[in-house]
Amino acid sequence: MMTSRPAAIVAACLLAAVWIGMWLRNLLPEHQLLADSRDTVKLAMGLVATMTALLLGLLVSAAKDDYNATRSRVIQLASRVALLDRMLSIYGTEAAEIRGQLPLLIEEAIRRLWPDEVTLPAQWEPGAGDAFYLALLRLVPEDDAQRALKAQATAVTAEAAQIRSMMLAESISSISRPMLIVVVLWLVVIFLSFSLLAPPIAIASLALMVSALCVAGAIFLILELDRPFEGLIRISSEPLLNALGQLGKWGL
Repeated sequence: MMTSRPAAIVAACLLAAVWIGMWLRNLLPEHQLLADSRDTVKLAMGLVATMTALLLGLLVSAAKDDYNATRSRVIQLASRVALLDRMLSIYGTEAAEIRGQLPLLIEEAIRRLWPDEVTLPAQWEPGAGDAFYLALLRLVPEDDAQRALKAQATAVTAEAAQIRSMMLAESISSISRPMLIVVVLWLVVIFLSFSLLAPPIAIASLALMVSALCVAGAIFLILELDRPFEGLIRISSEPLLNALGQLGKWGL
């Protein structure tokens, strides 16, 4: 997967930093690792660790907020689709042809956002969305009720198109790569210094390695949340699939 490879690279870098730190510890003379030197290194790394924790928290928070916003838009789009189908059903037989085009639009939206999940046959024609909207505008209401329904259906269609465009735009990564690289470099420095000062015993080395894997897991989580329609923590297509399954059932 796209997110697992960078996370694996981060884990490898952190584990390599732990190993290099332990290797350097055996090469350094003892006077370089006296109490005063250790305290200075701990103080400096404490500052770096604090800044790294702040940046990691910001990255996780930003990725989670974007993920939740995109998930909310999926639900909003599903509700707009169901509402539009019901409006066209109430409008009458004059809107039956337009109503029949709605499932094709939703199928294409699902196919664009979740290409590896959908087994629906491709029936999309370029410009079908514009043709649907124009056909809706060309409806000729016969009374006040149909005029109101046409105005509301037109507004809902425009809202659904806007939500869909925002979802497509948000499917692209928004995490700052330079910031992520800086965080990883800081983490490498931190684990290098920790392993340099750690006692040469197995339990200390194991603790550092487990910590490195946990931090790499946080990077993996950030990258997963940053790609809401891919990976293991992807947003479910169930709301739109449920809405698609209900299309055409109003008025039956």
